[in-house]
Amino acid sequence: MEQAFQYLALAGVFTVLMWVPYILARLAVWGLKDFVTNYPKGFPATEPEPPLWAQRTKRAHLNMVETLPAFVAVVIAAAMLPDRVDAEFVGHWAAVFYYARVVHYIVYSLGIPYLRTPSYLVSWAAILAIGIQVA
Repeated sequence: MEQAFQYLALAGVFTVLMWVPYILARLAVWGLKDFVTNYPKGFPATEPEPPLWAQRTKRAHLNMVETLPAFVAVVIAAAMLPDRVDAEFVGHWAAVFYYARVVHYIVYSLGIPYLRTPSYLVSWAAILAIGIQVA
């Protein structure tokens, strides 16, 4: 289970770091004063529009925030039931989840067509594979 926990930790760190690009874009668009006070003129009714790439990084981050709890749940459940799961199998699928999410973030952020959904589905399949081991 050590490998699964390593990828769980990496996924957590990656999730925390995913917001950095869109926060930096917000700083660039809003300016330092408005960024620090968090109140640009007209906010929240109107908000200075960040670049499209920054909007995509934010959506990719939110998607990870929505998906990460399911990954955490299946990895923890697998660790709690060592007699029912193959730790190497779980570690493999934890790695698949992590790398699929890295690819998803990059593809989503860059706006590369046709790859966003498949990369998401691979990460989704990894969660299911681990979950089926636990069931």
